[in-house]
Amino acid sequence: MDTLANLLDGVRARGAVFTRTVMSPQLSLRFASGAQLTLAAALDGHVWITPAHGEPFHLDAGDIAVLRGPAPYTVAENPAVPPRHTITSADYCASTTRATAGGEPGTDPRTCGVGDAGSVSLISGAYEGRTGISDRLLDALPAVLVVPEEDSDPTLLALVATELRRDRPGQQTVPDRLLDLLLVSTLRAWFDRPHHQAPAWYRTGDDPVVAAALRLMHEHPAHPWTVATLAAKAGASRSGLARRFTQHVGQPPMSYLASWRTALAADLLRDTDATVGAIARQVGYSNTFALSVAFKRCRGLTSTEHRAAAQRTRELTP
Repeated sequence: MDTLANLLDGVRARGAVFTRTVMSPQLSLRFASGAQLTLAAALDGHVWITPAHGEPFHLDAGDIAVLRGPAPYTVAENPAVPPRHTITSADYCASTTRATAGGEPGTDPRTCGVGDAGSVSLISGAYEGRTGISDRLLDALPAVLVVPEEDSDPTLLALVATELRRDRPGQQTVPDRLLDLLLVSTLRAWFDRPHHQAPAWYRTGDDPVVAAALRLMHEHPAHPWTVATLAAKAGASRSGLARRFTQHVGQPPMSYLASWRTALAADLLRDTDATVGAIARQVGYSNTFALSVAFKRCRGLTSTEHRAAAQRTRELTP
């Protein structure tokens, strides 16, 4: 079972907003594109990234940050400098776009801030829309995560930096695929760092019984599992599985199964036109009511309310 691969398999950047920003010491930018995931890396110098809620994160040259949206965040060399510009999906790199359209010489089409005057060059790539990004993946990530240069892939960053200075037919496709590769590489490096609180499905490899139980629940969520049937399949006693599972995962097996089923249902409710009843049966509930009760308990709203909210979000997304 490779749950990380399963979660990332459907993620495909399409028309990603990928750009290079030249930062000066007094420049502070508020990014409010509404993207669900954004990657940022300083090519030289250093910057501070301040999420909407929480303390600033320091980013040295070569470090890569992943920011979970859609809340805005601020980028600056000095976190004490208030943002003077707000960047949205509608006016991302607008000054450079106007300069390029006007035929100004020496203008890189994806460099925000015409010219190269500045002490920091920041690369950022944002996933527009959901593009296969599941709630299960977003739930596994903090608001901001940073992978230091020694754990990141400098080859990918160099490729991205080169591509952002090119303007060729079909050029969007290459940064899209590089953004996907950079996301997979960065998340894998972050999950592998021992002091991070990686999700349970990633950090239980040391206990074969717990790993087997998780694999069974992930691969067959609709099966009518009980602690006893999971224990029998995993080769442990009922009490032994319950104790070890709670110790490693942080919640009992049936509670975890309910949260996993509702996470699967959340993605299906958002991304498909299947009826709520059909989705309920697909993830292991007998009917709409049973799914709605579990959904409300795990996520704070009913399955129907979740679908309605997802629909409103799609309508508001440009």
